Amino acid sequence: MARMVSKKMVENFTKIVQNEGVCEVCQMGKQARLPFPTNTSWRASTKLELVHTDVCGPMRTESLSGNRYFILFIDDCTRYCWVYFLKHKSEVVQVFMKFKAAVETETGCKIKTIRSDNGTEYTSAQFQALCKDAGIKHQLTNVYTPQQNGVSERKNRSLMDMARCLLFEKNLPKTIWAEAVNTAVYIQNRLPTKALTHKTPFEAWFGFKPSLDHIKVFGCLCYSQVPAVKRDKLSKRAVPGILTGYSMNWERNEHEAIPEELVTDQFEADQNDPEMDVDDEPAMADEIAMIEKNQTWELVPRPANRKVIGGFSQKYGLDYLETFAPVAGLDTIRLLIALAAQKQWKIHQLDVKFAFLNGFLEEEIYIDQPQGFVVSGKEQMVYRLKKALYGLKQAPRAWYARIDTYLVSLGFNRSASEPTLYVKKNEAKIQLIVSLYVDDLLVTGGDQHMLAVFRAKMKDMFEMSNLGLMTYFLGMEVQQAHSEIFLGQKTFAAKILSKLSMENCKTTSTPMAVRAKLSSQEGYEQVSETDYSSLVGCLLYLTTTRPDIMYAVSMLSRFMHCCNKQHLQAAKRVLRYIKGTLSYGLKFSRSEGLKLIGYSDSDWAGSKDNMKSTSGYAFTLGSAMFCWSSKKQSIVAQSTAEAEYVVAARAVNQAIWLRKILSDLNLYQKEATKIFCDNKSAVAIAKNPIFHGRTKHFSIKLHVVREMEQAREIELVHCNSEDQVADIFTKALCTSSSCTNHQTMQSRPRPEAAEPSAGTKTAPKVGIFAEEETLGLPGKIVQEMTIYGLLFMVICGQFILGHLVDL
Repeated sequence: MARMVSKKMVENFTKIVQNEGVCEVCQMGKQARLPFPTNTSWRASTKLELVHTDVCGPMRTESLSGNRYFILFIDDCTRYCWVYFLKHKSEVVQVFMKFKAAVETETGCKIKTIRSDNGTEYTSAQFQALCKDAGIKHQLTNVYTPQQNGVSERKNRSLMDMARCLLFEKNLPKTIWAEAVNTAVYIQNRLPTKALTHKTPFEAWFGFKPSLDHIKVFGCLCYSQVPAVKRDKLSKRAVPGILTGYSMNWERNEHEAIPEELVTDQFEADQNDPEMDVDDEPAMADEIAMIEKNQTWELVPRPANRKVIGGFSQKYGLDYLETFAPVAGLDTIRLLIALAAQKQWKIHQLDVKFAFLNGFLEEEIYIDQPQGFVVSGKEQMVYRLKKALYGLKQAPRAWYARIDTYLVSLGFNRSASEPTLYVKKNEAKIQLIVSLYVDDLLVTGGDQHMLAVFRAKMKDMFEMSNLGLMTYFLGMEVQQAHSEIFLGQKTFAAKILSKLSMENCKTTSTPMAVRAKLSSQEGYEQVSETDYSSLVGCLLYLTTTRPDIMYAVSMLSRFMHCCNKQHLQAAKRVLRYIKGTLSYGLKFSRSEGLKLIGYSDSDWAGSKDNMKSTSGYAFTLGSAMFCWSSKKQSIVAQSTAEAEYVVAARAVNQAIWLRKILSDLNLYQKEATKIFCDNKSAVAIAKNPIFHGRTKHFSIKLHVVREMEQAREIELVHCNSEDQVADIFTKALCTSSSCTNHQTMQSRPRPEAAEPSAGTKTAPKVGIFAEEETLGLPGKIVQEMTIYGLLFMVICGQFILGHLVDL
């Protein structure tokens, strides 16, 4: 205003006497924070004179060790950084004590000042008492002013930026974010910084320059040597892996040149095992010859503006787009076997040699000539791929597109619900059925002439191996008789027992103890997650032909991240059960009709950790069960009716899919598929479209049960609990119930084990009174004693009740 008056920029303006006070209105309406200085006016001159710290997190994804936070400590003088990973913020005090002891012992200096924000992990009474007892001055930044702790905040950002790039570059999962952050700290401690002149933080802290000869690309392929005590002479000496960081506990190596004449090589001669000299060149030459015979590539001059790649360096969107290729599901394979047993068909198996070399590529890809097979005089030329090659990410998809096109050209119809199932019909009569699993083809049908023609055409188009009748497929041992087919995994089960040295273990009659409730609660000794996961994975694969262990394995698989001795003992009980039922498997035989029947059941609030229920369903077609599932529900059911309704919805979805596949196989289900449920309330909810207080919260997707009921596709039918086949997928059953379910599932010993050879003792038949009979009491006597005991209890109860009424 003074300028306006002095320069006469306006008229009729009254001069106001300037007031030296502060305008309150301007302060409230215009106040802004002053800029923070870009450079601090003071820097620590000695180590540990000032330490910056900050906590970053929580991360949405837990690390491999279950951590969600990390804490940084940065020395202001040298800018050297340390990182520790935490599960909870409450661990900050213990971590700081560990850091303080380590750095003070290493340098001989004491931490004088520590600077942090006002987080509760730093302002807690425990942390303040620790600083006070150690004589450490604790500087706290002002509230909502992270700029005052700029060294830590900026370090957090730079580390997270680098960690994200490390993960994205190699397409690694988020679960190894801690390893990426740790690597970022390791690298940045060896990089120059503006805070230091011609030095790295590593040199400023340790006093010597860092060596970078051991630095590798994060996520690159590496090989870890197997210790000699863990391998024999023919075992692998190394196992592949990926590099995920460096150990912070380093040791400076001193290398001293030793004259060669002073070195004496000593070897211990082994008179038992001869030396092996394996020459891979013939096998490699055969592979190259097959590639050239198949016209997979052509030799061309190196393109000027094209990248020449290897399969490991392909970039999404440039070298490939889609990679997914379908394979036949186990439910589909078992359905095909059930159909073949019903129709008395034989199942044949074909194998395509070098399958991935037959797929046509959509992208233009160039690769270098293989080492050892470079064409003389054309060393600078490269191969342009005309077909897919092993190692390319799109090779499986290219192969599927090729075989799919060829099968359709032969007159096969691809199933809309199962893209790996092909059916060839002649006037509504099935001639051939083909199921595709990568390069393995299962072929069956009633027309043997058509089968022979199909094999000949496949051999003309591809390099094939005719394996004859299916006897071994995906680890399953298959025995085909005139009117039945048996599936088992006896060899694989024996390998599992041998792997854990349990070939001579005692047997048990059930895979899991009755009322056994496993949980993730602490209090038990922890076991190796790798060994436990390997065991559960083997058992999970064994459920391909052993539905009787499905619930036990499903329960064990819930504790991969927190396995302890209790879980390991439960897994070993499953192995002891397998030992006693080693020859058990699925037997598909001819029966009257091919009607699809389902069963659904649940164990309400069976989980001790979160009170979630377990869903179990099963489907039979003819003589045996071919489809089953045991899974923990994703929601917390508020009643048994809701838990049963949830699993019924899952069973309905599976039934719809199975009905579509059966329609493609000319097995039309004219009537509604019955799904048996032992809960009357769940059946009533499906049949009556009524909403009330106990069902209003049901998810909309669950009412597919009601919709399919009205469409006459599905019929939910009530059954007694004793007749519920799916009960074995929701809880641990007693011996008698388990035996009943074995008969329903057709889980029986393999044919050659049905009649024992001479001199072999047969196991006692498992029945209701098996335990009592082992004690020396006949089953009938025990049964009579049980009945008399119940009658005595009823009479006593009536007597006591009468006296209470009189009183």
